[in-house]
Amino acid sequence: MKRIVIAILLSGMVQGAFAQQVEIKGTVRNATNQEAVEFANIVLQTIDSTFVTGVSTNQEGYFALNKIDAGDYRLVLSSIGYQTQYITLNGVKQNTNLGNILLEDAAIALEDVTISGSNQISRSDRKLVFPSERQMKVSTNGVNLLQELMLPRILVNPMNNEIGISGGGELQLRINGVKADINEIKTLRPSDIIRIEYHDNPGLRYGNAEIVLDYIVRRPDTGGSFGTDLSQGVNAMWGNHNVFGKVNHKKSEFGVSYFMGVRDFYGGYRDNEEDFHLADGTHLRRVEQGDPDRIMLFMHNMNASYNYQASENSLFSATFHMYTNNWPHGDYKGTLYNVNDRTDMVNMIDRTKSSLTRPSLDLYYQYNLKNKQTLVFNLVGTYNREKSHRIYQESLDNEVLTDINNDVLGDKYSLIGEVIYEKQFSKGNALSFGLQHTQSYANNEYRNGHNYDTRMRQGNTYMFGEYHGKANKLDYRFGLGLTRFYYSQSGKDGHSQKYNVNPKIVLHYTFSDRSFLRWKAEGFNATPSLSDLSAIEQTVDSFQIRRGNPNLESYLCYRTELTYEWKKGIFYSNLYGSYDYRPNAIMDEKYQEGNKIVQTWDNQKDWQKLSGRLMLRVGPLWNMLQVSFTGGVNHYMSHGNKYSHTYTNWYYEGQASFNYKRFSLFWQMNTNWNNFWGETLTGGENIQMLGVYYKYKDLRIGAGAFNLFTDNYKVENENWNRYASYKTKMYIKESSRMFLVNLSYNFSFGRKFKNIQKMVNNSDNDSGVMSTGK
Repeated sequence: MKRIVIAILLSGMVQGAFAQQVEIKGTVRNATNQEAVEFANIVLQTIDSTFVTGVSTNQEGYFALNKIDAGDYRLVLSSIGYQTQYITLNGVKQNTNLGNILLEDAAIALEDVTISGSNQISRSDRKLVFPSERQMKVSTNGVNLLQELMLPRILVNPMNNEIGISGGGELQLRINGVKADINEIKTLRPSDIIRIEYHDNPGLRYGNAEIVLDYIVRRPDTGGSFGTDLSQGVNAMWGNHNVFGKVNHKKSEFGVSYFMGVRDFYGGYRDNEEDFHLADGTHLRRVEQGDPDRIMLFMHNMNASYNYQASENSLFSATFHMYTNNWPHGDYKGTLYNVNDRTDMVNMIDRTKSSLTRPSLDLYYQYNLKNKQTLVFNLVGTYNREKSHRIYQESLDNEVLTDINNDVLGDKYSLIGEVIYEKQFSKGNALSFGLQHTQSYANNEYRNGHNYDTRMRQGNTYMFGEYHGKANKLDYRFGLGLTRFYYSQSGKDGHSQKYNVNPKIVLHYTFSDRSFLRWKAEGFNATPSLSDLSAIEQTVDSFQIRRGNPNLESYLCYRTELTYEWKKGIFYSNLYGSYDYRPNAIMDEKYQEGNKIVQTWDNQKDWQKLSGRLMLRVGPLWNMLQVSFTGGVNHYMSHGNKYSHTYTNWYYEGQASFNYKRFSLFWQMNTNWNNFWGETLTGGENIQMLGVYYKYKDLRIGAGAFNLFTDNYKVENENWNRYASYKTKMYIKESSRMFLVNLSYNFSFGRKFKNIQKMVNNSDNDSGVMSTGK
């Protein structure tokens, strides 16, 4: 009897214990399209916010919390790109099915969220990229963080201190919308970066930019940040050195950064094969066999900035930039010989020294009006001063046969003014208008046996309107711009003026959170540079003359693109195709004139390009390894007034990043992306980069190598003209198997707050001076 009573009591206790254990489950969906939200974070807390347990939703958005004690709870549901949902659960005593839980889209801030994987949210005009905790941990600044992210088309080239786009094109860098360059990106601490906005479909207000990278960062209210990033070659005189600092006081922020780049190589040379057909019937095939000579370059870039945020609705910023590029040695030497008669031989030297000084001042003001309206004013003044001196000589037995001296002094002044109005509506709809005017003045002196003085004026006015709307899963954008181009040159009668209409349409269809399809079609304006318009000529060598063309006209370019993106878990893919058509494109041409060949530019028939590209990325694997591969093809069709050429270029790019504790390993390889324009093939670079780093708190040290598996670095260029073709190979021996060491230290102090973001980016990087060399 006693045993029966005990058994009954134990049975009741077990049943009572199990009665206290319940399950809470549900399914998380997107409130807009009812799609399942995968990998959402589900956290169960007590009423006083004490953590109890947590899970993530599966691919169907489903979650289940098991073995939960009866009681009162709060359920917190969150996911990148959605408003956090809070559900109070009072008196939970039995299994509970919450059914479908809808999450609303959110304006992304994420200032205090730790991301465990590399997360990207795709919008119709951009991607919101949130660096993972792993990527932040191994990075010391915004540049090497960008390397870790492996974004489509973005190439980081530490050898040239550049962030660029595969195959060229305009890339805009920003920090909270404020114009920036790579040296300012290096000042950013990864822990201060909230996200990177990758605009791969920028609107009309960005002009002809193909990609915009905007770093959204926190700003200290007090304190500041200081740091340095130093890279130095071990077996070659090569270096990139940065120092920087920012100080914050109440509503003001003061910043300064300085970059110095040094290149001093003694192994630079070129091999060149030229084929001349002169008007008198002479055919000469000449080969230049180069000998190593000196290439020296000093780059300096200083930025000083101040911004003042009077309130949450206004922002003023002023930035002074000073860029200098001093090239005391661009020296080539070698032997020229006639292929058909090796005894017909001369010695050749081609030495160029040049300098460029470019100060600029950027003034910006933004005011946020009521009802989600924004006004932006921007004014940028730039002065370009360029000097160059070139000596080209051909000699035999100490007798100079050809002696060319070209001296150029150029001064260019420009002023860019812009105003933008934007109105945000509900559901992400927006309307914007803008007006921009650029005015340039150039005064250039050319001395080469003839004295040429040019005085040129150029004006470019651009106005646009754009509407961004949304209908269920379809995002759309319609824009229309109007461009006026004006040009005049002293000594020439009259002036040139032309108007162009710039339409743009974008359709973006979202299949799910994992995939989308986007189609874009646009027309944009291209204007001749002041250097191409110059009514002067420069002697290149004993057979060739370069001559400007003041009759060039601006022209309209047309492009259509189709992009498909798919991602799931650690897998990401991006498939892209495009077609470019540019009628009346300004391209090079050559023609016979007496016993000389004249190089010049003209509005040719058209230029076309078909492109295809596939990017695949996997990672992070085991939270340590991420790899990406991109392969593509470009097919060029160049139709001149007197020539027609086609060219096809295949290329690929690969990257890998491996991180373990405080160590990281990075590898990158790019094959030639060659560009064909007019009659000239401009070769890309075969680049290999390998680096290993160790990070401890705010300090990172490392070692790396450029082109480790190549015995000689070279770039190849060709011209296919029927009168004067050439094939040139440029070599820099020190750029092969070059080893370097790196030290990066970056620290900050102060509390954080969110500031207004600057929206526009204007600059003038055209010096307006015609090149003198080959």
